[in-house]
Amino acid sequence: MSLKQAIVIRSDLGMGKGKLAAQTSHASLSAYKKCERENPDDANAWEDEGQKKIVLKVGSEEELVALFEKMKKEIPCALIRDAGHTQVEPGSITCFGAGPADESKINKYCKDLKLL
Repeated sequence: MSLKQAIVIRSDLGMGKGKLAAQTSHASLSAYKKCERENPDDANAWEDEGQKKIVLKVGSEEELVALFEKMKKEIPCALIRDAGHTQVEPGSITCFGAGPADESKINKYCKDLKLL
């Protein structure tokens, strides 16, 4: 089994590169910690395999939340809300992390999304 993590971020917020990097980092770590609690064997195997991940984009909050709601039923996921200190309004949903999980499960939901 090959494991992968997906980070899905909103492209409609106009976040700068640094802000995008910070938000994707929050999503990656938060989803990993959830996986570590729920599926420690997957978390350890993913670390051993090199921590494969992919960063994808969606065009709206609605699209992001809908995908999050579907994926969280099968994959450990973490939704990220921004504190609002810099570029976006407080409480804005910016992205989510999914997995690590079996690559086929991630691909089932994310195969039609574009890379960031």
